[in-house]
Amino acid sequence: MTTHISPAMIARYADRGSDLDEVTVWSIEVHLEDCADCRALVAAGTTGDTGALLARIAAGVDEAIAAGPVPAPRRRWSAVPNRWLVWHLVPWLSMTVAVLGCAVLLQAVQPSLPSLVALLAPVAPLPGVAIAWSRRTDPAWELIASTPAAGLAILLRRTAAVLTVVVPALAVASSRTGVSLALTLLPCLAFTAATIALGAYIGVRLAAVGLGIAWALAVVLPAVLTAELPAVLQPGSSLAWALLTLLLAGVAATQSDNFRRLSSHH
Repeated sequence: MTTHISPAMIARYADRGSDLDEVTVWSIEVHLEDCADCRALVAAGTTGDTGALLARIAAGVDEAIAAGPVPAPRRRWSAVPNRWLVWHLVPWLSMTVAVLGCAVLLQAVQPSLPSLVALLAPVAPLPGVAIAWSRRTDPAWELIASTPAAGLAILLRRTAAVLTVVVPALAVASSRTGVSLALTLLPCLAFTAATIALGAYIGVRLAAVGLGIAWALAVVLPAVLTAELPAVLQPGSSLAWALLTLLLAGVAATQSDNFRRLSSHH
């Protein structure tokens, strides 16, 4: 935390019956490790026996730190990649770009097929978003989860990193195949927002997988079989995609507390 903890939050933290979520508790404890003033406020709200025990523990920790080696200087820049990008994303993003490239080539070889770029655009960011904030794929997940930026904030940062790669790839693919840029970028953003909004309830990974399968079965497969783009990807659907994106983004923003529950991310 960059500021001191409020007295009300300290009182809730000291109360064993408090309903504070796990990430908030972790964030408070991380702040208490470096802030003597807030530790004093916590100690002031405890009983005499507890205060004496805490004082003995603090004295022992201080002695152990003083007797230990000098800590290495903290490199603040090293935290930036972990906040904005999981290196495990690189293979998935590379695969996404490669698939879009194959779609462009296949479109050139078989022009009778419906636009594969338009069909893939909504689900293009989903593999990256699925693992952007997941305890199964991020080796530093527990460390980052203990920071105040955990939850929706870090998910949005990493989703932005995914879109930074996917959106230009879609723009290039659209220009190569003559597909409307709006009909690739707007569905892409809509499905990204839908994944985050649904992920607040069932987890981002499961939401991405479910939406990808649903799109493939309901839209991609029929389009390939009939060799025609569905109505949802026709030129007149851009406004509907834009409104849907705004609606889903608003839903995701209202569910930020759900992303701070560690158990909600699998």
